[in-house]
Amino acid sequence: MEWDTHKGDWPHAQHSRFVLCKPHRWHVQEMGEGPLVLLLHGAGGGTQSWRHLMPLLARHYRVIAVDLPGQGFTKSGAQQRMGLVPMAQDIAGLCRDQEWQPQAIIGHSAGGAIALEMAGHMAPAPPVIGINAALGNFKGLAGLLFPLMAKALAMTPMVARLFTASTARPGSVTRLIEGTGSKLMAEDLRWYRALISDPGHVDGTLAMMAQWDLGPLLRKLPLHPSPALLIVGDQDKAVPPSTARDVARKMPQAQTTSLPGLGHLAHEEDAEAVFSEIRAFLDQNII
Repeated sequence: MEWDTHKGDWPHAQHSRFVLCKPHRWHVQEMGEGPLVLLLHGAGGGTQSWRHLMPLLARHYRVIAVDLPGQGFTKSGAQQRMGLVPMAQDIAGLCRDQEWQPQAIIGHSAGGAIALEMAGHMAPAPPVIGINAALGNFKGLAGLLFPLMAKALAMTPMVARLFTASTARPGSVTRLIEGTGSKLMAEDLRWYRALISDPGHVDGTLAMMAQWDLGPLLRKLPLHPSPALLIVGDQDKAVPPSTARDVARKMPQAQTTSLPGLGHLAHEEDAEAVFSEIRAFLDQNII
């Protein structure tokens, strides 16, 4: 996406800046003071996903939100580094370059998996909060076909342009979001419409899906070194709520909490409820 097109009204644009840290040119937003909390959005999203939650967190913490490589306004400089492990490595490299030392990492959906991957390699390992964290592989035939389909789509010319042309209409975006179990305000849908209308953003999301592999992370979770809170919207249609409970049972310091009536984008539907759970957890786990 082109920043000049959106800088006048993108959520919290006044807190945005760009950082060149190879191999990517990162879009980051920062606000607040105190212990540093890093925010990682899910696949297909951007910093706008934290529009409501970020100011609440900024009352108590220094909060930095990052657009993932190839998504939002972050320009990818290495198309082959869009999978889980490379993205975690590159975000960790950005943190070192900027001398950020996150004392907690919050990730939504796929961002929750990236947060856990990052924390597992940090010393000391910061606590992790996953909001409807995408921590389950597809089962059976879907587990084989989905990655192959994503790879094929990511390699097919014009797929992103065809996708944006067919889905960027207002009704299509509303149906896509409601398919996750969430209902958003018109203003929030506006930002998703902007993202989905951009072929570069769609290309980045497809590349991420094509290179995604949860297997190594899932095998390491029984040894995960830091506390984790998995927040679940009980109406999530994108990640089954049972996923968080199954994962938490395998981790040494994980707990789950369920928020009734909320879907996959719980932090956008009811930021106050999500913030309340986050604050209680961080009060106990940030030193």
